[in-house]
Amino acid sequence: MPTDQNNNHHCCCNSNKKEDFLENLLLEYKPIKDNLIQMLNEVQEHYGYIPIEVQKKLSQFLSIPMAEIYGVVTFYSRFSLKPKGKYNISVCLGTACFVKGSQKIMDRLLERLKIQPGETTKDGMFSIEETRCVGACGLAPVFTVNGEVYGKATVQKLDQVLDELMRQ
Repeated sequence: MPTDQNNNHHCCCNSNKKEDFLENLLLEYKPIKDNLIQMLNEVQEHYGYIPIEVQKKLSQFLSIPMAEIYGVVTFYSRFSLKPKGKYNISVCLGTACFVKGSQKIMDRLLERLKIQPGETTKDGMFSIEETRCVGACGLAPVFTVNGEVYGKATVQKLDQVLDELMRQ
């Protein structure tokens, strides 16, 4: 009769990287509510968003209702519930940038990529976000690509950057 000794053995060849990450994360922290934001930060860094299955695991581990975790994830703009594109483009629509024409940059971005803020292109290459301030008001208007700031931006500059990214 076969034994089930191998069922509980984690072989490096069969391990799932998602599960490994999550197991290691849960080992790293004590199961107390105060660790939620730091744990979410690590999850966001690892996956690029906060998957629902991870929210469920954190809910169980920290004894926090799912609704509370969802509230934290949606409150902080750093966290995302959806995967972002390889190139996450944010356009600042804060006062300084808006006054200097950032809406034209956003409009051009929406026209070129044919998606709305908060969405990702079907090929997973680009996602768009609206931001209110990136702390570069002296360079207004600005947009960022994966956190890299493009200041004194124009529609032409956006087109150049998009064309370059599309060639990669």
